[in-house]
Amino acid sequence: MVGKLLIQCELVTITGLHIGGTDTFSAIGAVDSPVIRDARTGRPIVPGSSLKGKLRSLLARSISKDIEKMPDFDEDAEEIKALFGSSKPVHAARAQFADCFLINFDEMKQIGLTEVKTENGIRRSDSVANPRQIERVVSGVKFGVCITYNQIDEEQTRKDLELLARGLKLLEMDYLGGHGSRGSGRVSFRNFRVSNENNEDLGALAAIFDVVNEYELFPDQISL
Repeated sequence: MVGKLLIQCELVTITGLHIGGTDTFSAIGAVDSPVIRDARTGRPIVPGSSLKGKLRSLLARSISKDIEKMPDFDEDAEEIKALFGSSKPVHAARAQFADCFLINFDEMKQIGLTEVKTENGIRRSDSVANPRQIERVVSGVKFGVCITYNQIDEEQTRKDLELLARGLKLLEMDYLGGHGSRGSGRVSFRNFRVSNENNEDLGALAAIFDVVNEYELFPDQISL
């Protein structure tokens, strides 16, 4: 079987999420590190490159025998190179990650989409504080995840989707974006759907992601 599959789910922020954007001009008093936004709507996004890169690095580290040193991209396990792409040998990625756009704006517009978190870096030599402001997407914001998968055959498809599910669960146990060691970037993936080019639901393949859908690092926070 040769064709395309569409893997869709929701990415929900559990703690504040910071994926940095760039600003050519910063006014006095402006946030030091803003989040990346869609230029058309001004709303925060999760770039597909951020999601893909984090999943690949988590999977590479989990498979590598040397946990202290990440392998080069060309030294990744063959199953990772096949799914995410490779330059040696040249191999197009089977999975393509779209940018993730906000899907619950109406729910969040009264609360606001972002917050400014003020942090202090304390210089150890003299205890002088170095304050900085970081913008974060607030808890509860939902982004739509869309991953297109180039299907080769049924057996390989199942193996690839199981690898992808493993990476998504590892990400739920880790963090996305910056400042993860200080609490930011905890996310949850929910409500998976897998369909073909005819928009037919493929429940058996969607069930592969139950291991992700049913796992929550902060179950009490999810119920809010």
